[in-house]
Amino acid sequence: MKRLRPLLMLQVCSLVPLPGQAAAPEGPAKNPAAHAVPGNQGPTAPESWRKRFELGPGDVINFALFGRPELDRPGFRIAPDGTVSYLQAQNIKVSGLTIDEARLAIEKGLAPHFRSPRVIITPQEVASKRFTILGKVVNRGVVTLERPITLVEAIANAGGLETGLFEANTIELADLERSFVSRNGRRLAVDFRRLLHEGDMSFNIEIEPNDYIYIASNISNDYYVLGAVASPGVQGLTPDASVVAAITRRSGFTERAWTDRVLVIRGSFTAPQTHVVNVKKVLAAKEKDFKLEPKDIVYIADRPWTVAEDILQVALAAFVTSATSSWVNLQVNP
Repeated sequence: MKRLRPLLMLQVCSLVPLPGQAAAPEGPAKNPAAHAVPGNQGPTAPESWRKRFELGPGDVINFALFGRPELDRPGFRIAPDGTVSYLQAQNIKVSGLTIDEARLAIEKGLAPHFRSPRVIITPQEVASKRFTILGKVVNRGVVTLERPITLVEAIANAGGLETGLFEANTIELADLERSFVSRNGRRLAVDFRRLLHEGDMSFNIEIEPNDYIYIASNISNDYYVLGAVASPGVQGLTPDASVVAAITRRSGFTERAWTDRVLVIRGSFTAPQTHVVNVKKVLAAKEKDFKLEPKDIVYIADRPWTVAEDILQVALAAFVTSATSSWVNLQVNP
């Protein structure tokens, strides 16, 4: 025992920092604002469905009452109005609730009929979480999110990008510079070219419910006229396509259109080129009309603006909405 005591004292002293010496950190510093993700994935959304899974219409759940196995009820599909019924608990609203919150709601509905009911709810099928992938992928449509997946997985599950033959060579039909992911009506900062061609996994975002993935066409010969025109939308390119001609083909300006500055956006989303055209001066023969190229976006604002950056994001957001609806109108039967 006398021999062990000096050894024990030595070990204890080694754990105590000397004066002026900082204690060794226990592990890597934790940043509460950061979201830990694997090395082949971009950052997750702050309010991801993985952190709070909510039930929704179409989900299938199983019910059980603790101690009463004869009252087990499997395979209940949540109705389109977000309600579900179990025994005397009828038409209980569970859409938007977690499993635990739904359990409490069902127990409250059963309380007048059972003494301290303890309900067990287990998910059987996830059908309420969906995203849409459109454009130049092999398998287009609405996809159920049965598990968390990334953007690369979503494209791979859709059969990958479409390809075609040109002069006996296989080429991609996707325009990665104009492809986008839309979430809650806003375009996410995803560079598809760097993600798929250069392997930059910082753009490999996790897909969230209701996301729209649009893979643009590389063989499209169209341009878009958006904003304050009578008939905004996509227009086929002709040899005489110009800003004034494009506005005329889309039935002209609306009453609120600001014609002093019309914005033309050309190139990729990540590095767009902007050109400003004064239609008033063009019509007065003081300036030349601006000739359009395939995939140009012509945006007419309904308020004055000074520099292109003032209106650029609004124009790109209008393009996201228009491109998606145009594809659906052309590809999906009524």
